[in-house]
Amino acid sequence: QVQLVESGGGLVQAGGSLSLSCAASGRTFSSYAMGWFRQAPDKEREFVSAISRSGGSTRYADSVKGRFTISRDYAKNTVYLQMNNLKPEDTAVYYCAADQSRYIPSSKAFDYGTWGQGTQVTVSS
Repeated sequence: QVQLVESGGGLVQAGGSLSLSCAASGRTFSSYAMGWFRQAPDKEREFVSAISRSGGSTRYADSVKGRFTISRDYAKNTVYLQMNNLKPEDTAVYYCAADQSRYIPSSKAFDYGTWGQGTQVTVSS
């Protein structure tokens, strides 16, 4: 079972950028589709972005298209989320997740069996 550790969160002004990282343990990183989700206070967890096992397929929530980019580095067993032009509504705890069952990256939280502990992103106006 892979274990996930997120990093890179912080406080940034609106219009700024942050890059989140999610380091995966184990030797089977390439066996997992990877996703990013976020949860704001008093809101449900929502899909942000996902990438296939091969890295050849990605998907994004409409709210982040054109601003966020997901990528993965197999040598470092790490998936990244580059976030540009951040908005106050992007403020949330961001979670990394792994799905070993599907080749096509899912936008459904229940499809992901392994989760990281989350990292806080706060965007000030």
